[in-house]
Amino acid sequence: MSVVQPKILLALSLAAMTAALGGCTTYKPAPKAFNEATIQPYTLDSGDRLRVTVFDQQSLTNTYTVDQAGYIAFPLIGQVPARGRTLQQLSGQIAQKLQQGYLRDPDVTIDVDRYRSIFLMGEVGQPGQYAYVPGMTVQNAIAVAGGFTSRANQSMVDVTRKINGQVLTGRINISGPIIAGDTIYVRERLF
Repeated sequence: MSVVQPKILLALSLAAMTAALGGCTTYKPAPKAFNEATIQPYTLDSGDRLRVTVFDQQSLTNTYTVDQAGYIAFPLIGQVPARGRTLQQLSGQIAQKLQQGYLRDPDVTIDVDRYRSIFLMGEVGQPGQYAYVPGMTVQNAIAVAGGFTSRANQSMVDVTRKINGQVLTGRINISGPIIAGDTIYVRERLF
């Protein structure tokens, strides 16, 4: 019996070590599309507030928010799909719809009045929802959220991002760029 117990203990300890170290092997670097999203033209999504200007049409010039379904409600033409489109694509679409029986040659320009929020979680001073500013890095976002806690991993973070309708998560350096809508998770350091 005394020989069997050490073998069982050894097997149990190996199983425990395998399970503990198994979490270390699940790390996957950010996919190529993940990093490419930061250099692509800005695409609209829910929560973006847009300033739409229709030249010489004061009644149509206003701010519009992309709703949860990904549309903006525009006078005369109704719901216009905005999710996944660039500002140029959306302005062309609005101009085209206005040209169908409303205006002769509409000149539509769109600017982002307020970008959708970013979210910070984990080992930061004040986790929560924050305003996005173009050109922001992970480090800038962490500074806005009160900096790192004393237990934070201060070199790499996990960023969750929506790309082409897919939600992807990748681990990036704190000097890496972020985009509007990103969720940043600062992990606890091991030692």
